[in-house]
Amino acid sequence: MADYYGGCDVGSTTGKAVILDDAGIVGTALISSRIDPEETAREALGIACGQATGLARVEDLTRLVGTGYGRNEVPFADENVSEISCHAAGAHHCGEGIRTIIDVGGQDVKAIAIDEAGAVLEFAMNDKCAAGTGRLFEAMCRIFEMSLDEFSALSLEAKQVIPVTSQCSVFTETEVISLISRKKPPADIAAGIQSAVAKRVFGLARRVGVKPKVTVTGGCAKNTGLLETLAHVLRAEIVPLTMDPQIIGAMGAALIARRKAKE
Repeated sequence: MADYYGGCDVGSTTGKAVILDDAGIVGTALISSRIDPEETAREALGIACGQATGLARVEDLTRLVGTGYGRNEVPFADENVSEISCHAAGAHHCGEGIRTIIDVGGQDVKAIAIDEAGAVLEFAMNDKCAAGTGRLFEAMCRIFEMSLDEFSALSLEAKQVIPVTSQCSVFTETEVISLISRKKPPADIAAGIQSAVAKRVFGLARRVGVKPKVTVTGGCAKNTGLLETLAHVLRAEIVPLTMDPQIIGAMGAALIARRKAKE
């Protein structure tokens, strides 16, 4: 049987898995996180393994690396690696010349500086509050009664940006509801939310230094309105990656698994 290498990123809101062979990607999965991180990992890996010819079960992987919020709850992994290193490895592999990575996750935000070989030089992380994360956008989409794609498109229609100043996710919700009740233009409010998140990200990015090329990973990388606002605030072009930005951490974990297996 061919050698297969797995990466599993157990996040707070989603579970991701990537399976590689010596040639490239042979399986991927993206699911909603379960209450039990181990269950999330097994389900995501099971889906990804099922896409690889001749790979019947997780236990047949040559090497498996776990990462993410629940990485220490994946007892069947050969090794657990921080999501910082995995996002660095994945982004370096999927985006030529990347030097700065912004990872906007479900419950935290990270800014990562890497060198030309993909090694982490420095990182900064905000995990004390859900403001500026995927959780905030989930709440905003509920308030606006629309999907993330619709919310993103709405923000791009703004005539002006209405500042959203609250530094707490709960207070942000209250502030936004108040603005809506005062009949402020929804597009302008949405643009204000994008701007508020981008400014929080800028604070982290400034600590590690913003060097081109810059890319964004995580589910919020699919928020076009946020990407445009980030590019303006960071004064840098946001470079897209060659694969789904939401599974970059799992991709990096699989790459590390393959490299370690060959050492």
